[in-house]
Amino acid sequence: MVSHKETVCVTGASGFIGSWLVMRLLERGYFVRATVRDPRNSKKVQHLLDLPNAKTQLTLWKADLSDEGSYDDAINGCDGVFHVATPMDFESKDPENEVIKPTVNGMLGVMKACAKAKTVRRVVFTSSAGTVNVEEHQKNVYNEEDWSDLEFIMSKKMTGWMYFVSKMLAEKAAWDYAKENEIDFISIIPTLVIGPFITTSMPPSLVTALSPITRNEPHYSIIRQGQYVHLDDLCNAHIFLYEHAAAKGRYICSSHDATILTISEFLRQKYPEYNVPSTFESVDKNLKSIDFSSKKLIEMGFNFKYSLEEMFIESIETCRQKGFLPVSLPEQSKSETKVPTTDGIEHKTGSGLTDGMMPCKETAPEVTGNKTDACMAAQQTCA
Repeated sequence: MVSHKETVCVTGASGFIGSWLVMRLLERGYFVRATVRDPRNSKKVQHLLDLPNAKTQLTLWKADLSDEGSYDDAINGCDGVFHVATPMDFESKDPENEVIKPTVNGMLGVMKACAKAKTVRRVVFTSSAGTVNVEEHQKNVYNEEDWSDLEFIMSKKMTGWMYFVSKMLAEKAAWDYAKENEIDFISIIPTLVIGPFITTSMPPSLVTALSPITRNEPHYSIIRQGQYVHLDDLCNAHIFLYEHAAAKGRYICSSHDATILTISEFLRQKYPEYNVPSTFESVDKNLKSIDFSSKKLIEMGFNFKYSLEEMFIESIETCRQKGFLPVSLPEQSKSETKVPTTDGIEHKTGSGLTDGMMPCKETAPEVTGNKTDACMAAQQTCA
């Protein structure tokens, strides 16, 4: 527990990660200033207002990454900041102005607000594993020293390229600003985030993780050699790094790696009613996993609590409870290569987007692209 009731700001607070982080911070006694784009939109913020201790410890603040200075009021007087929000639009017609610039300028806006406040003792930024391993030739193991290949991304412009570029440029700009202005800055790098959720929409990371159930084939190769972290472990890691005085630099947060064959085998045994495929194109039993090493985080004393099986079970059960997955698939659907998902419904609010992602347009796009695009690891698209 914190030694006194500190006040912290969480950006992108209505999202998949942001809302769970707010919940855990409230439980630990923090006063939380949660930034959202429209505090009056009850459909997008009621799940925050319903949290335990929200009436006495939570306030909602209007802020937008595209509006210069909009974070100043929310951050002024805070002890700490958790910057989770980021725009995402894989189908943007103008990615430079709709994704990249808002992400970078928004990051700098948060950093400038911290400098103005003069009270912020630490900033924790939710980065992305897409800043680490988007490159032509994948290594067996990645750590915090690795950065994605910007030239490769720009030359290939694979699905989600503008998101990878935006997160890389934003994090690097933040590191430069933090050094110049002596701001204590930490970045946490999650892989594919799954688990239960309190948002009213289905997180896109679960659309990807559960694609073997829904037969959402464009996502298969995204999790071909995937890495995973439970939402609760990730949020607890955020708080752990904020509270741990010795924390410094970048931290990968990933507890498990698994191929799509491992995932599908578990799903077939646990949920036979979904008739999950056992084979996938261009995937054989000798396919090896790619590891994102959390050694640095673990050596700081952090412990992951959840197994890979628990992550998937809790994800599926939450989706069932909220009506995003049927209890079983109709016989007709089982024989089809694809099963319609809830994408067209759940993406409209944007409140469940991974790591606080907000669609730049009224409706967030689903992940698209041909199969050759999807050689990316899971976390590159959804974290």
